[in-house]
Amino acid sequence: MSTEQEHPKKAFGWAARDSSSFFSPFKFSRRETGDKDVMFKVLYCGICHWDLHMAKNEGGMSNYPLVPGHEIVGVVTEVGSKVQKFNVGDKIGVGCMVGSCKSCESCSDNLENYCPKSILTYGSKYYDGTTIYGGYSDIMVANEHFVVRIPDNLPLDRAAPFLCTGITTYSPLRYFGLDKPGMQVGVVGLGGLGHVAVKFAKAMVVKVTVISTSPNKKDEAIEHLHADSFLVNRNKRSDAATGTLDGIIDTVSALHPLLPLIGLLKSHGKLVMVGAPEKPLELPVFPLLVGRKIVAGSATGGMKETQEMIDFVAQYNITVDTEVILIDYVNIAMERLLKADVRYRFVIDIGNTLKSTM
Repeated sequence: MSTEQEHPKKAFGWAARDSSSFFSPFKFSRRETGDKDVMFKVLYCGICHWDLHMAKNEGGMSNYPLVPGHEIVGVVTEVGSKVQKFNVGDKIGVGCMVGSCKSCESCSDNLENYCPKSILTYGSKYYDGTTIYGGYSDIMVANEHFVVRIPDNLPLDRAAPFLCTGITTYSPLRYFGLDKPGMQVGVVGLGGLGHVAVKFAKAMVVKVTVISTSPNKKDEAIEHLHADSFLVNRNKRSDAATGTLDGIIDTVSALHPLLPLIGLLKSHGKLVMVGAPEKPLELPVFPLLVGRKIVAGSATGGMKETQEMIDFVAQYNITVDTEVILIDYVNIAMERLLKADVRYRFVIDIGNTLKSTM
């Protein structure tokens, strides 16, 4: 059965057809609104670096045609008969997942993102075995459990990037206890994740040290993000900052040394990796032993925590630097991401530009 006939609800978006990662208009179909589903008109969708990786099939797991997008916000147009949380007209969002087993230990602990049967928002198979398409599209259907409410005072275009970037940095700060006022926390890297990590930590009244390989990032860290201090990440650690940090959020995906970062930690300190380097990093064990230090990983967050995060964003008026683009600019945006020619998040204006290209 063709993608246009697979489900009864006609949909339209932009898709990559192969690993060239070139996007073009694409007609497909969505399922009808089930008893516990909400259907919504997509108004904005953020572009995540993961979208580029998936479009190029860099992980060897992409299925084409591929409609990316997991930073999706819009307005509810239809609700199923058993939906309890949402009504037509509500502002909502969908992030990195749309399903899980709902019965394992992780699901019971509101950590559906670590469920072995979690279902990604696009490029995967739904419970019925059909392909899931993401938010580079005009409409979407999702189970209400995997939908978050967007607070009224938070503009939708600003909310979109937090559904991936935001929860990826908010979750480890909370889970690893690096959210207590007065704590000393380092943030490695000032890409999209790093920017948001600094802003969350500052809102938690944490003292933030930005760590970068580039001295040129100091003004941005101190003047723009209001970090408390700035350090250049050196191969060896011999400065006064040694042993001063309670924890570090490492957002860097490029190959980089861990030893100088571990050296910055106090005894019992925690180095949490949220970036995803393509090649293995060297992990020195001895400094972990003598300081009882921890190196851990963290990926997004569960649905309860994601709702908590978006409410936190609205409460403290946290923003990300974004560039709102037309859907037909997406190929240029991907090229700029590939060249690292951007320090902010692209957000596609789906509501005002996608329908005009049909």
